[in-house]
Amino acid sequence: MFTLFIKNMVCNRCIMVVQQELDKLGIAAKNVRLGEATLEKELTTTQQKLLNGALAPLGFELIDDKKSQLIERIKNIIIELVHYHEPDGKRNLSDILSDELQHDYNYLSNLFSEVTGTTIEKYFIAQKVEKVKELLVYDELSLSEIAYRLNYSSVAYLSNQFKKVTGLTPSHFKQVKAEKRKPLDEV
Repeated sequence: MFTLFIKNMVCNRCIMVVQQELDKLGIAAKNVRLGEATLEKELTTTQQKLLNGALAPLGFELIDDKKSQLIERIKNIIIELVHYHEPDGKRNLSDILSDELQHDYNYLSNLFSEVTGTTIEKYFIAQKVEKVKELLVYDELSLSEIAYRLNYSSVAYLSNQFKKVTGLTPSHFKQVKAEKRKPLDEV
């Protein structure tokens, strides 16, 4: 088993596209998920170049160094938690990251800040705000339902955090809608 780490895989469509490219190149993958593909065997240098060449025009990139791989895994865990799972209010983010990545949270936090120029907490908040924007644009849930769904302690706390990040209140954002949303890989 060999794991490839792939930059900019942030959604289910990304997983499907990467899987298709692996299939086209005849590379057997056991599992493809956000940010990584588990292969049956390590790639040859030629296969790696071909895969990089196929993925680059699609906006993806293979990640070679260990620190960058760890940063990408942190980002993907956060994206997965915020955008694709119901939040578990019983566990905090630091415990989840430490358990998933088998590293002390202080190490992860310092590395993330050093490499990205922002904190894990700010990245997590930015992802949550993007999810709030998405839910506001869909206009299917009330603000209190959104606050509950994203594990905010209150609507006021969500609104304050939203305004701090976007400069707008959630209700004002709802009026101006979609042009204020960002793709997940640009957050």
